[in-house]
Amino acid sequence: MINILIAEDNEYIANLIKLSLRQMGYFCDVAYDGEEAANLAEKKVYDLVLLDVMMPKVDGFTLFEYIHQMNIPVIFITAKNSVNDRVKGLKMGADDYIVKPFEVLELQARVEVVLRRYNKTSKIIDIAGLSIDTESMTVKKDGEELRLTPKEYELLIFLARNPGKALYRETIYERVWGGELEYGSKTVDLHIQRLRKKAGWEKRLVSVSKVGYKLEV
Repeated sequence: MINILIAEDNEYIANLIKLSLRQMGYFCDVAYDGEEAANLAEKKVYDLVLLDVMMPKVDGFTLFEYIHQMNIPVIFITAKNSVNDRVKGLKMGADDYIVKPFEVLELQARVEVVLRRYNKTSKIIDIAGLSIDTESMTVKKDGEELRLTPKEYELLIFLARNPGKALYRETIYERVWGGELEYGSKTVDLHIQRLRKKAGWEKRLVSVSKVGYKLEV
């Protein structure tokens, strides 16, 4: 499940991007100003951000500095003649840029390239001693297949695609179970414990105080 944040103040362009990416099976949220985009990035874990340079309230470059700290890949959306903006964005650390007006196929290709660069779309994920085949939904450790429940597998995929990130329990529950985590629920903790044992991640899948968990690789 790939989540993409579209930060674009032009409603027509934002909806065009959203429709194009949803056709590829990606889940998309749209923010029409920089402040709204920052709020969404705080509440939800995204695999990629498409970021317009000229945004109301908070401009794209300022927002990039905030998002970049979260280790989220960013593709800048720039105007046709804004060469300086494209150069500035790349020097700041953006992964790519796309120029308005753009062809849908070009947008989709650039998104795929960046996601693949960060191992977001690979069918085989090799991480921390495990080999995860996302096509057959099988997981192997030292050549032996692990027996995981459907939720343990979904939890594993989410962790494997967000290595090194401190993930809130609420975020984990939202992405794996859907909905909001009820106060006092131990669902996430119990599944983490079982996954730790099955994967041999006792020292890798660590607790983060007042936050949740992090997969150290």
